[in-house]
Amino acid sequence: MNQLKTYIVTREKELPALDDTNFFHSSQLFRLTRQTPRQKPYMVIAENGDGKVMAHMLAIVRYRSSWFPPYFFMHCRLLGEGVYAPEIEQRSEVFGEMLSALRQRLSKRVLYIEVSNQSQKMFAYRELRQQQFFPVHWMSIHNSLHSRTPEERISERMQRLIDRAYERGVITKEVESAEEFTVFNKLLRKHHLLKPKRFIPKEEFFRGIVEGGHGRLYITRYKNHVIGCSACAYSGSNAYLWYSAYRRKSFAFVHPDILTIWHTIKDCHQRGFDHIFFLDVGLPFRRNPYREFILRFGGKPVSTFRWFRCSIKWINSLLSWIYRD
Repeated sequence: MNQLKTYIVTREKELPALDDTNFFHSSQLFRLTRQTPRQKPYMVIAENGDGKVMAHMLAIVRYRSSWFPPYFFMHCRLLGEGVYAPEIEQRSEVFGEMLSALRQRLSKRVLYIEVSNQSQKMFAYRELRQQQFFPVHWMSIHNSLHSRTPEERISERMQRLIDRAYERGVITKEVESAEEFTVFNKLLRKHHLLKPKRFIPKEEFFRGIVEGGHGRLYITRYKNHVIGCSACAYSGSNAYLWYSAYRRKSFAFVHPDILTIWHTIKDCHQRGFDHIFFLDVGLPFRRNPYREFILRFGGKPVSTFRWFRCSIKWINSLLSWIYRD
């Protein structure tokens, strides 16, 4: 492999022309992240000797607070391994170089770095290990939308629950007005208030996704109440359920969680996407209620890794031992 020059861009005016087919590593998401409070983008770029971009990946640093020490911290997340030119054969090696540059740049600024949603479970295993990342077994679920219809993938019982809820007057629709956007944002934040791991971006982020045509927001209504919501992002021929929230306890009899996810899947199918991926399904515990719920829609579970590296060495060593594979 020819030697590549690797550098990091944090300002929009310094961005070179990029292949934006992958939304999660695109210049559009870079700009959107810069415009959103409590987030900062780091675009890692690898160029050849002629100045041609051969690979790039977007890392997003999030500024977070917690009820327990540390009360304020930053963490960095990468969704996938980035984008590579067709002539790059050793992608894992290039990924390792870009990850090394990112790690050195962030140094002790962030509490931890997280790498998730890679295309293959064992991608860059050696390179990640060499840089003291440790793997945590994770679950991934996706539904194929091109081979069979969503109705063909669910059980008769699930279909009856959906039909009965619609008969009672439940409606799920795309967010279109300022009032609908406000209630979407309010429900999403309230739902995740006691879930410290889940980071919910400021409203500018969701507004930017819709205005840029990179996804859609949905709300589920029952009479005068908003009982569910979801945010779906688009990248290439695939859709990604990124965030969701429901009022399951108050309106259990009309199944707001089922109706919200069902409409999201149906809408993505009607728009011609090949697959819908469910981000952050969670750890592969024997009993995982959210995973079991998502699988009711006929998806395919896949075992994968999520990689972490803590900047505090002794904690990273301890966690590496705990999660040794």
